[in-house]
Amino acid sequence: MNMAVDEPQTAAAPATRLNSKRRLIGLGGGVLAIAALAVGAYWVSIGRYLEETDDAYVRADWIAISPKVAGYVAEVLVDDNQRVSAGTALVRIEDRDYQARLQQAQARRNAAQAAIAAQQAALVTLDAQLKEQQALIDQAAADVASAQAERQRAQLDYQRYRDLAAQQAASSQRLESVTADFARARSALSRAEAAASRQRTRLGVLQASHAQAAAQLQQQQARAAEADASLALAEHQQEDTLIRAPIDGMVGQRRVRQRQYVTPGLPLLALVPVEQSYVVANFKETQLRRMRPGQPVEVRVDSFPDARLHGRVESVSPGSGAIFALLPPDNATGNFTKIVQRFPVKIALDADARRQVPILPGMSVIAEADTRGQDEAQRHGQ
Repeated sequence: MNMAVDEPQTAAAPATRLNSKRRLIGLGGGVLAIAALAVGAYWVSIGRYLEETDDAYVRADWIAISPKVAGYVAEVLVDDNQRVSAGTALVRIEDRDYQARLQQAQARRNAAQAAIAAQQAALVTLDAQLKEQQALIDQAAADVASAQAERQRAQLDYQRYRDLAAQQAASSQRLESVTADFARARSALSRAEAAASRQRTRLGVLQASHAQAAAQLQQQQARAAEADASLALAEHQQEDTLIRAPIDGMVGQRRVRQRQYVTPGLPLLALVPVEQSYVVANFKETQLRRMRPGQPVEVRVDSFPDARLHGRVESVSPGSGAIFALLPPDNATGNFTKIVQRFPVKIALDADARRQVPILPGMSVIAEADTRGQDEAQRHGQ
């Protein structure tokens, strides 16, 4: 009885297991189909628009700090890798010689100003003399007019008494007296005219002296302007002995040391604006077809692989890296091998990116740009 019951159960077990395998295979196939559809949908809607490159680095427009004047370094006021603000004193050069030159320039300026004051006083004196001379000329003209009137009167008396003497109506003594008066009147007129001429000549001399003094004043003013320029240069040189930071940043490559002799243009240290760093990603030319400024970029820094930073495409280089190389390739000679070129793309990081991780220039990153247009992003729900 028991044998009859157990035989059907044993025969049904393989069929059950086969059905289970079929169901698992079907379920797995469905999952794979759904996954394939999801991957395909992602690729069609988003993935094909994402352009990625690992040829990307953090960059910053750092500044090499150099002196404008020569001299011995009196003091180095910053340490390696120190953060500084714009205007912070970095290096101080001994300024004894420049102080002496500044005092010398100030003395020359004072002398030039004193010469101008003296020349202006001379012009004031000459102006007064010209006014006085004009008054003397007017007085001489009045004397000439008076002498002419006296001469006219004496001449009329002479003519009248001459006629009377000829008619025996006047004495010869009276005629001689009138003749003498007439001669004195003519002499007085000549003296008055000579005096007037002398005063006019004196006026010309004073006018020439005034013009010469005015020219000398202009010369003194030019020398004063030159002295002012020399003083300004001396002040600038004295101020340049204290080298200050032009921007905010971190000190790097500090080569300057105390008591070192430095010359203009010698690199002393580097100032790196870490807070203004950006990413330069070298994309292949085949990845630039849809890339435009303003598109979003996801940045992953090799030093912090778990961090996901965001930024925007700021600009694309006007030429490939090979074009700006020291020795650009000339593909018109020799055998030609086509190589995909890379173009630097500047990526500006969002403001909160630097608060997530400490980003430093030179770090390697992976940049992934979303090259979808605005209408495509809106169509896909972003």
